[in-house]
Amino acid sequence: MGRYVARRLLIAIPTLLVISFVVYAILALAPGDPLGQFAANPNVPPEVRERIRHSLGLDQPWHIRYVKWLLALLQGDFGYSFGSHSPVAGLLVERLPNTLAVVGVAYVLGLLLALPIGMISAVKRYSLFDHAATTFAFIGFSVPTFFTGLLLIIVFSINLRWFPFIYDSTVKVKDFASLVEQLKQSIMPIAVLTLFNTAGLARFIRAEMLEHLPLEYVRTARSKGIAERLVILRHVLRNSLIPVVTLVALGIPAVFAGAIVTEQIFRVPGIGELLVRSIGTSDTPVVAAIVFLFAVLVVVFNLIADVLYAVLDPRIRYA
Repeated sequence: MGRYVARRLLIAIPTLLVISFVVYAILALAPGDPLGQFAANPNVPPEVRERIRHSLGLDQPWHIRYVKWLLALLQGDFGYSFGSHSPVAGLLVERLPNTLAVVGVAYVLGLLLALPIGMISAVKRYSLFDHAATTFAFIGFSVPTFFTGLLLIIVFSINLRWFPFIYDSTVKVKDFASLVEQLKQSIMPIAVLTLFNTAGLARFIRAEMLEHLPLEYVRTARSKGIAERLVILRHVLRNSLIPVVTLVALGIPAVFAGAIVTEQIFRVPGIGELLVRSIGTSDTPVVAAIVFLFAVLVVVFNLIADVLYAVLDPRIRYA
C-alpha cells in the first residue's frame, strides 16, 4: 500500500505542473488588464502606471512570470494580489472559514441524509417512501442552485422575514444571541447545497444497493439466519459504498467549485466569491492560486478514494 501511495504521489507532481502551466497560460493570454482601473483614471500619469506595472512584473513575458510564480509556490508563497496588494495566502486563510462553514457543513449533512434515504428507498422499493424520495432526488439535482437560492430568499427573507438574505461575515459568536444570528444567516445557503448534495448521493446509493440486493451472497447471508438489519448494514451497504466512495471523494472539490454560485447569491465572503471577483479584475495570482488549490483537492481526494477501496473491500490489494 505504501509503495502504491508513493507512486501515485509521484504521478501527481507532473499532473499538477501541467495544470498550473495551462491555468497560468490561459489567465495570462486572456483579455483584461489588472491595471485597467488606473488606465481609466486620468489623474494617474502614464509613467506612474508603468512603474506600477514594472513593480508587479507585468512588463515581463508571461512564461517568465509563470516560472517565478511556480518557484515561489514551491516555497509556499502564493504571491500578492494585484487588487488588494496583500498576500494571496492571507486572503485565502481569511475566506476559507466562511466557505467551510457553509460548504463543509452542507456536504456532511447531505451525506448523513443521503445514506438512510438511499438505503431505505432500496430496501423498500416502489413504496410510498421510495416514490417520495425519488421525486425529491429528481427535483434536488435537476433544479439549479441559483434558482433554489432565489426561491428561498423570496419565501423566507422577503415574504416571511425569517432569515437575512445577505451573509454578514462580521458576526462573531460570543453569546447565545450571536450564535442564533450566525445560525439564521447560515441556514439558507447550507440548505441550498444540502438539497443538491443529498439528492444526487441518495439516488446513487439507492441504485448501487438495488444491484447488490438480488445477489447470491445476500441470499446466503439470509439463509444463515443473520438478521435482516445486519444483512443490509454489514453486507449490502458496505459493498454498495465502494463506488459511492468515488462519488463522495470527487464530489468534495466539485462542491467547493459549485458553491461559487451559492456564495454569490447570498453574498457569502468565501473562496468562491473571491474567485469571481478576481476573475472580473484580472487578478491573476489570486485566480491561479484558487484554481491550483482545486486541482490539488481533486488529486488528493482521488488518492483517498483509492485507499478507502481497500478498507471497504479486503479483496482489493495494491502492489
